[in-house]
Amino acid sequence: MRRSTGAVGTLIAIAALVPLADPAHAQDLDCRDFSFQEDAQAVLDADRSDPNRLDEDQGPDDGIACEALPRRSGGFTSSTSRPVTPVPVTPAPLVPTRGVQGGVGGGSTAGPTDWDIAIGLAFVTGAVLATGYVVKRRRG
Repeated sequence: MRRSTGAVGTLIAIAALVPLADPAHAQDLDCRDFSFQEDAQAVLDADRSDPNRLDEDQGPDDGIACEALPRRSGGFTSSTSRPVTPVPVTPAPLVPTRGVQGGVGGGSTAGPTDWDIAIGLAFVTGAVLATGYVVKRRRG
């Protein structure tokens, strides 16, 4: 009986830990990792699919990485051959609207994810079953 209890406990532990074992990313970059806009632009130009989401400002993707960072030179330098069109100046909103998606800020206030809730429920279920088993063994 002890072997089956140990096996069930091991299976519950594995089931709770496997969803947390995400593959490690080689190098996940965001705008905080760069001091100047040109450095971020070089990374974006190297891979135009933008896996690091460096071009995540409001509006459509314009091919300019981390526009809020300071620039070394006075102007924008890019390896793209398309001309840069002037953007109309509008007052910035007082409250950030995209947070971490925009490359600024940190943390999330969205609450637990579905995986977090499922893992918590798995632990609670395992604890209830283990407690019930121990109580039944002691009474019998």
